[in-house]
Amino acid sequence: MAGSSHGHTPAAWTGVTISIIGFCIAGVFMVAADPLGFVAGLAVIPLGALVGLGMRAAGLGGVKESDAAKQARAAANPPDTIASFPI
Repeated sequence: MAGSSHGHTPAAWTGVTISIIGFCIAGVFMVAADPLGFVAGLAVIPLGALVGLGMRAAGLGGVKESDAAKQARAAANPPDTIASFPI
């Protein structure tokens, strides 16, 4: 995955961080047996997805690679033939 920036954008990091915080909130309130706090934590999880999508729409997401760029990268980096042999 070094050739692609899969998830290495401010939008992805922010969305995932907010969702993890929502999971943590829900987990704490589940152990504390507080249903209202648990539901509040569950409500934070989709908020992370919405913030991530909003940031992506604002231009903070990854740039999609064109087909020509994919083909050029594949031609420049042929697969390693030694690694494809089973040991």
